[in-house]
Amino acid sequence: MQDRLWWSVTALSGALVVMAGAFGAHALEGQLAPRLVAAFETGVRYQAWHTLAMLGVLAWRASHPYRGQGLVLGLWTAGIALFSGSLYAMALSGVRGLGMITPIGGVLMIGGWLALAACVLRSRP
Repeated sequence: MQDRLWWSVTALSGALVVMAGAFGAHALEGQLAPRLVAAFETGVRYQAWHTLAMLGVLAWRASHPYRGQGLVLGLWTAGIALFSGSLYAMALSGVRGLGMITPIGGVLMIGGWLALAACVLRSRP
């Protein structure tokens, strides 16, 4: 995937973080059970942190492109989609079974961090 596309994916994720955060704070309070609001907020928080991390990898990649950085970005993107996406869907629909998808997204996010460590260790100073 070209960097322009990664930058676009990251920018869209950032926009979604702001929209989801505002939606959760203004539209969901008092409308959903507190545990569902908390699940939604967890999705927003994890998406925000991983979007910021993606920005960091993209900035690093601009000056020091290394094999493996694309894998990190891909794992985090998939992790955001499955982890945060399943929490958003569960909170909004009330279907608890969607929570079974959440750990898969979490494993992808962890995999992204491990891939980042491997990429850094393999890079040349």
